[in-house]
Amino acid sequence: MADMNEAEAREWPYPVNYGKENEVSADVLILGGGVAGCHAAISAAKRGVKVVVVDKGAVIRSGSGGAGVDHWHGAYTNPCSKITPHEVMDIVKAFGPYSYGEFGNGISCYIQCNESYDALMDLERMGVKVRDVDDEFAGADFRDEETKLMFAYDYENRYCIRVNGGADIKVALYNEMLRLGVKIYDRIMATILLTADGRQGGRVVGAAGVHTRTGEFYIFRSKSVILSMAVPAGQWIFSTELVGFGSSFNDPNNSGDGTAMAWNAGAELALMERSGRALSSGFFRYPPYGTGDHNNTWFACTIVDANGKEIPWVDRDGNVIQKVSDRYQPAPGQKFFGYGRRGPYDIWGPSLIPDLSERIKNGEYVLPLYADLPGMPENERRAIWGLMVYNEGKCRIIYETYNRAGFDPDKDMLQLAVLPPEHYGQGPNWETYGPGQWREVAFGGGGGIVFDWDLRTNLEGLYVAGSQQYSGGTHAHAATTGRYAGRKAAGYARDSMQGAIGRNQIDSEKERVYAPVRRKDGIGWKEMRAGLCRIMQDYCGEYKNEQTLGMGIRWMDSIFESEASRAHARNPHELCRSLENLTHITVGKIIMEASLARKASSLFLDFKRMDYPEVDPPEWNRIVTIRLENENIQVGELPLDYWLRPPYAASYEENYRKHCDLTREGEL
Repeated sequence: MADMNEAEAREWPYPVNYGKENEVSADVLILGGGVAGCHAAISAAKRGVKVVVVDKGAVIRSGSGGAGVDHWHGAYTNPCSKITPHEVMDIVKAFGPYSYGEFGNGISCYIQCNESYDALMDLERMGVKVRDVDDEFAGADFRDEETKLMFAYDYENRYCIRVNGGADIKVALYNEMLRLGVKIYDRIMATILLTADGRQGGRVVGAAGVHTRTGEFYIFRSKSVILSMAVPAGQWIFSTELVGFGSSFNDPNNSGDGTAMAWNAGAELALMERSGRALSSGFFRYPPYGTGDHNNTWFACTIVDANGKEIPWVDRDGNVIQKVSDRYQPAPGQKFFGYGRRGPYDIWGPSLIPDLSERIKNGEYVLPLYADLPGMPENERRAIWGLMVYNEGKCRIIYETYNRAGFDPDKDMLQLAVLPPEHYGQGPNWETYGPGQWREVAFGGGGGIVFDWDLRTNLEGLYVAGSQQYSGGTHAHAATTGRYAGRKAAGYARDSMQGAIGRNQIDSEKERVYAPVRRKDGIGWKEMRAGLCRIMQDYCGEYKNEQTLGMGIRWMDSIFESEASRAHARNPHELCRSLENLTHITVGKIIMEASLARKASSLFLDFKRMDYPEVDPPEWNRIVTIRLENENIQVGELPLDYWLRPPYAASYEENYRKHCDLTREGEL
């Protein structure tokens, strides 16, 4: 076996050409090749424009949705749905399992409500298996016998579709892009948006970045740009040694580069003060969906305690549900239900008894708990373990590994993670929330870029899709906003000339990008990332005040001026990670500046200002915005329903029909 010195001395396996320039031209440039970016590329390419997609990973599987999806939210226009987009908008402000509430965004919500099913049908035409075409679940309560569509959650209203081949959606999207002639540039880390003459706030005319294997520099010129690089992740928690890179529910490549680039270019951001406890217990978690559960992908599994005693399910009003089949029905008098007990009471869904934690404490139920798959009806059991826990996220690995090890859902129960009693019944069992300092930008409904009914930002030529938007949401949200943004960016590109790129901006960026590889030694990227996360934990944790936030900003500035100026990278991979640290400094400061700007606590934003303890006072029922103008921070505000105020119409439908571009050539 080679000793450590030999291993460290091995040559980098790719040719390295730091500084070599490659120029690429496009009509529409898409930064981020996840679900939103791929749908945007396909939509734009169908309209006859030249499209280029750039991604830090490999587009064929990249992005938070790259590993798959098991259920498709918001398909209200499917032929079996009993509710309409208008009925949904009457109740919820922004659809998605995490995005209900006053601070959601009605634009992307309405787009999803109207186009979610169309996007899924696009995928079916690309070869994704959506329906139960093999009649594997014939006769199941969740299956429509005529269309062979299968549904999750609300079997009465049938708006959430189970995706039979969801694990391979990105492969289908990738192949469709190749068929349409989209040029794909894998493993390039975009680092800057190029603006006309290099001016902050000017028209966006392209981007630049560095190849994460060769170190070469890429300059992309375009008439319009779509940002779809997802929500920032990993600002508060980080470990490579315990559970792999990122310790986050998101793709670990989602470091916030798009947010930082947009900020530096002068884009307006919103809700950047919002964060929440990490969706899992950080470094010490079980794999999400790798333990028994009762919600989300596992809805509505029977749960028993260590003695085999079944935990009751109740409806929205607390009535005990006696039959398994009734767990998938609205409560008496309820129009439809959503995801658990989130959002308005009108759409609360069935759940385990809400006082389960107290009943565990008083000894009525004994830990550990188990998902009683053998006790479920056969169709429901096979739908959970096979249809759902196979196609969702990284679950194919869990499914195949457990099956090889001998797990049999017809005979075996799967233990839920053993958590402190107060966690039970509060959501998916992998949501084993750690300390309040272990946070993340909210998964769905988090901060991001402000946009209008064209999904255009305040910067000319720049569009936004997916969770790069503020208050982004689900896989279906990414798909629908991507295909919509693709239409809009293509239309703009057809009517525009390519803008001028300033050489000074490129030269300055190259100097910044390559600084870590010019140094002979210095600080490694892991040590710096751990320190940056500690600053966010200490000074921008669950409880905030002006003093701690100010100290956090000063610490970020100090690290930028000292440790970051001594960062050292030995190869293009380490260069990429070092540049991500600079992104984390920028995003961290944005979060803390936005937190200073909101001088009130908020329940929905999970925002707690110790020096402003009043929760959601009426005068703060507004969206706080933040942007750079001539390198100075400008704080602004928007009404919670700015999309229904002048210059827009007061009707969702009128705004959508005016802007959706569904009558142009290349109609969906």
